[in-house]
Amino acid sequence: MATDDTSIQDYPVPEAQFTLASLSHALHQGMSPIVEVKSMDGIYSVRFHHANGISSLVDGSGSVCTFKGTGEIRDLMGSLGLTHGVLTWADQCGDEMIGVPSKPITAEEMLTYGTRIAFR
Repeated sequence: MATDDTSIQDYPVPEAQFTLASLSHALHQGMSPIVEVKSMDGIYSVRFHHANGISSLVDGSGSVCTFKGTGEIRDLMGSLGLTHGVLTWADQCGDEMIGVPSKPITAEEMLTYGTRIAFR
């Protein structure tokens, strides 16, 4: 989904986080984020890239929501009307154990080289 600078100007983004309820409200107000499903050794989390930055999906207590598979994420995002996202992997660059020099990849690079996934 494309983002633009006007897509969420009427909706104040919480401090780098969305609950399902606040995400639903923001989507109904016109926010159109890029959805990132981030894989971390078999555990998944969801982040939203939008005009005001990056926000994580959190529960009611503010803890980042984690999932053991992508099916539940697909169902949740699909139920909100989101149709697709990008599957990325935790930043693993280089190997200090064997002295391979590296530099961290940016969030933009992760989205560019991630795998496109569908929610419906």
